[in-house]
Amino acid sequence: MAFKTRITEMLGIEHPIVQGGMQSVGYAELASAVSNAGGLGILTALTQPSAEALRDEIERCRSMTDKPFGVNMTVFPTINAPDYKAYAQAIIDGGVKIVETAGTQAVREIWEMLKPHGVTILHKCTAVRHALSAEKAGCDIISIDGFECAGHPGEDDIPGLILIPAAADKVKIPMLASGGFGDGRGLIAALTLGAEGINMGTRFCATKEAPIHDNVKQAYIDNDERGSFLIFRSLKNTARVGKSAVSEEVVRRLSVPDATFADVAELVNGKAGRELLETGDLTKGVFWAGMVQGLIHDIPTCQQLIDRIIADADAIVDQRLAGFRR
Repeated sequence: MAFKTRITEMLGIEHPIVQGGMQSVGYAELASAVSNAGGLGILTALTQPSAEALRDEIERCRSMTDKPFGVNMTVFPTINAPDYKAYAQAIIDGGVKIVETAGTQAVREIWEMLKPHGVTILHKCTAVRHALSAEKAGCDIISIDGFECAGHPGEDDIPGLILIPAAADKVKIPMLASGGFGDGRGLIAALTLGAEGINMGTRFCATKEAPIHDNVKQAYIDNDERGSFLIFRSLKNTARVGKSAVSEEVVRRLSVPDATFADVAELVNGKAGRELLETGDLTKGVFWAGMVQGLIHDIPTCQQLIDRIIADADAIVDQRLAGFRR
């Protein structure tokens, strides 16, 4: 059985399952596999070293799937900011019609470039107030990220069980639920809470097609629901990463009064993270991971994972929930 929602209709996909954009993971291999399985795969623009490289990656992904796929553009304040507008132009030139965005309000300048070209904007938010602001500014779909998520969960610490329905009560455009999703139970829960699909990051990292080392994938299995650390809390830039000796050291160093980012920079920089994902050496850096690790017990293909999610969700509706009726 297929679950038809405004998300599936707007994005032209079979199942309401989206693979979130992930730095150093969102390559054509993973994005095309998710799209071929009926979900929406997403390339990560800033994983590519240049706008020209992104153009090539878009074409490579298009050669691997004839299904819709998107590109992620995340805009954060940084000392050496990339040329965001050049990347956006590469997306336009590549004919991509779905873009996932995240970050500061400066991302709206990217929206202004993309919208005249018929691009659907899917924006990630960690608070209801941010979702309402993005809706008012003209984005098409909200991805609401609960506290359980990998990456940056915001500073409010609101879990999905509260955040999703709180957002659904006020947001009128379609909404994806993100943070803690990895199986059919999560999909049905998200739909029940008012979302019209789910966005998964960590769960898609633990698949055959994810372009990361098997040691990292095994770490997702070995960790349980407690297997993550919140880092950068004292810097007001909270991030959730997988539990490891390195992330534990990051927490320790930042717990010292007056600690700064410079105290952990060599442990958390992008180069270290890429080396970890490529070599599988977990001492090289930190890796993104959400609480959903507690629900990850195998490394399936994207097709197997999505098929299983839909089959389990279907069984929940037809059997478990139906069995409670009198």
